[in-house]
Amino acid sequence: MSDRPLWLRDPLAILADGAERGVVVRGGRIVELVAAGHRPATADVAIFDAGNHVVIPGLINTHHHFYQTLTRATPAALDRVLFGWLQALYPIWARLTPAALESAVTVAMAELLLSGCTTTTDHHYVFPAGLEDAIDIEVSVARRLGIRAVLTRGSMNLSQRDGGLPPDSVVQDEDTILAHSAALIDRHHDEADGALIQIALAPCSPFSVTTSLMRATAELARQRGVRLHTHLAETDDETAFCLARFGHRPLDYLEEVGWLHSGVWLAHGVHFDAAEISRLARAGVSVTHCPCSNQILGSGHCPVCDMEAAGLSVGLGVDGSASNNASNLMQEVRAAFLLQRHRYGVERVSHRDALRWATQGSAACIGRPELGAIATGKAADLALFRLDELRFAGARDKLAALVLAGAHAADRVMVGGRWVVEDGAIPGLDLPALLARQEAESLRLAGA
Repeated sequence: MSDRPLWLRDPLAILADGAERGVVVRGGRIVELVAAGHRPATADVAIFDAGNHVVIPGLINTHHHFYQTLTRATPAALDRVLFGWLQALYPIWARLTPAALESAVTVAMAELLLSGCTTTTDHHYVFPAGLEDAIDIEVSVARRLGIRAVLTRGSMNLSQRDGGLPPDSVVQDEDTILAHSAALIDRHHDEADGALIQIALAPCSPFSVTTSLMRATAELARQRGVRLHTHLAETDDETAFCLARFGHRPLDYLEEVGWLHSGVWLAHGVHFDAAEISRLARAGVSVTHCPCSNQILGSGHCPVCDMEAAGLSVGLGVDGSASNNASNLMQEVRAAFLLQRHRYGVERVSHRDALRWATQGSAACIGRPELGAIATGKAADLALFRLDELRFAGARDKLAALVLAGAHAADRVMVGGRWVVEDGAIPGLDLPALLARQEAESLRLAGA
């Protein structure tokens, strides 16, 4: 990365006020917005001509399961609701190896980058024997590709023999989980503003984790200053499980185990009622909306506008590639726009709302205020899209066209002032070789 300031000059459109002539980037930060009729005040700038690009903040993915790119469209899991879907896939995931995971993570992160995503989370909770270094593998791939990552050390310790959903082969004991979580924080977590790698802790769900582990993880996160993440209120089956096992609904369980505070973000949030939404807002909890996954599994609709009206921050996540079957965050923006407009109507949901969920809303979920907006002092994380496909022909509002016409591939992506996607490709990534390796690993897992 050069120390010389870079002016992204005269974009077709930009998601920022007072930046009609673009932005100036230096040292990994946005140092100047250039208004209409002006030139940069910053001296001696290099120039990138953005005249063919729409510029938006880098998208932020706040819920994913990278390993699931290996089990997309698995026949045994098709047309099932969540619990049956998981039961069909757990035995396959139990055969994960380090080589398979490295391929899966590379595929997921590459797909995200190419869709305009500059920061991603991952919720990895499957640790069969031999895959103890799963998070270290993810860190290595993230550094190689140049994407920011908040990697969550997921966990499951409530197996079928104890009344949970997962088989014994994919769970670990509480002491192992907590010791490994602490070691990962020591090894990889960077608490600095602008960090490239952070760690969070993420017990999987009420139906796969003991109450003891939920409480102990919350205490460890508090001691070490990291965030907490889990699935909650995704399906009616989950609510029924919590009522039968704990005697109350998922949110009451969350409060009981010490998770109702501002260091927490939750995946899905489909089945919260109005009173529960108010409780979440008062506690400062955030929610990740996963529209494609929720629709494919038939889980229901996250009440995003009701949540925002109550004061919650709502972000977007692509969720696992075995439920969504894709890792394209720009497509998720469109899916969220369509789903929430269908629910709330034209007056309450615009294309700008959907873009905001994937940027500022997602940044709030992961506690990263330096991300998610084009403004002076923010990280220089940007996604640039060309509008030279047939789907955009005749589009007048260029920002709206990204969402309404279904943009799916960024031409350029910048993370911390460094280009990580150029001309629609990731420099140094041998895509044909990656695809061949992924296909071979997927076939091996399937037993083909």
